[in-house]
Amino acid sequence: MEVFRLSKQIHAGTLSGKGAAMKGVRWNSMGVEMIYTAANRSLAMAEVAVHFSLATMPSDYMMVTIVIPDDMPLLKLSTKDLPKDWNTFPHPPSTQAIGDKFIADNKYGILQIPSAVTWGDYNILINPNHPDFKKIKIRSKEHFPLDKRIFK
Repeated sequence: MEVFRLSKQIHAGTLSGKGAAMKGVRWNSMGVEMIYTAANRSLAMAEVAVHFSLATMPSDYMMVTIVIPDDMPLLKLSTKDLPKDWNTFPHPPSTQAIGDKFIADNKYGILQIPSAVTWGDYNILINPNHPDFKKIKIRSKEHFPLDKRIFK
């Protein structure tokens, strides 16, 4: 499986989950490491773009292509598996509980979860603590400037 992550250049060569753990986000609480990726490039861009305005848009983003072995243990959740408010902003604690349990159980290396930003697309969350994590590799890193028209 190939997944994508839009990352600042300084962090583009690292897969750790430490960034998400610093403050906690939709699918993990503060202190819980998780790597957020997307099933396609456009979703990776949308997931980042919702956090910026034209004035605050960084110019040093890289599109990171990550390869996950097809035999990696995968848990798929659909909207029917999620709480009613799973895609609200700000995110509810119930979504963090789902991600925290995924990491704590350590049964699966990958969690496929619906995107709260783009209906019908999926985020692929990676458990950096899973024993098979070492099999996940960065295939490429490419400069990926965000088109300023997105922020008009």
